[in-house]
Amino acid sequence: MAVSLSSHKSRLDRFISRQTGIKRGDIRALLAQRRVRVDGQVATDIAQLITQFSHVSLDECALQAQKPVYVMLNKPAGVVSATKDEEHTTVIDLLAREDRSQLHIPGRLDFNSTGLLLLTNDGHWSRQLSLPERNIEKVYTVTVAKPLTDDYVAAFAAGMYFEYENVTTLPAQLRIVSDYVAEVSLREGRYHQIKRMFGRFQNEVLALHRHRIGSLELDLSLAPGESRDLALSELAALAASELGL
Repeated sequence: MAVSLSSHKSRLDRFISRQTGIKRGDIRALLAQRRVRVDGQVATDIAQLITQFSHVSLDECALQAQKPVYVMLNKPAGVVSATKDEEHTTVIDLLAREDRSQLHIPGRLDFNSTGLLLLTNDGHWSRQLSLPERNIEKVYTVTVAKPLTDDYVAAFAAGMYFEYENVTTLPAQLRIVSDYVAEVSLREGRYHQIKRMFGRFQNEVLALHRHRIGSLELDLSLAPGESRDLALSELAALAASELGL
């Protein structure tokens, strides 16, 4: 994917020095000799700012050629939302791609929860997704053990006080789909929040499936464990509406 949303930047001379060991004072001469290129263009300014996804070469030898990666995964149950785990299969293990070790997970799902999970190598993008002030909506389908009533709708909309953190949750929308199934929309993601909210009614959550993050819907053609890169249109929609990038 050719779109980079990263804001982490470094001076060109500092980057080249760090990558090659060449003294920063000698790098101006390299640029004068037209030996350095950034994104295919001859570099002329030692103070030029580059990101982690800028393509930088010296004498046609790449010093950095990393591309941004944004992946949608349909997480199955029984898989850990982690990059490494000695006991369980991780979501990284599910990926059949060479760059999987470079990816991290913004917005994890619990061990037995399923659905839409994102992975990326773009730290700025993932931080924007996670910022509380962004109020990005996450939508879940929840299956519970006991029948639902309108009392749940009112309680979720009012917010719930969590004594352990000494916080009251933001208003959440609960829509009853059937006696035992609800759609829940949150704009925050506290520890086991949905399970704890249903726990106020002594109602066990049997299944939790995330199917939307902001404008991004889980691709229904992805079987559990399958993944694909985000389309440019999906990435652009997130950037324009939710991330403000």
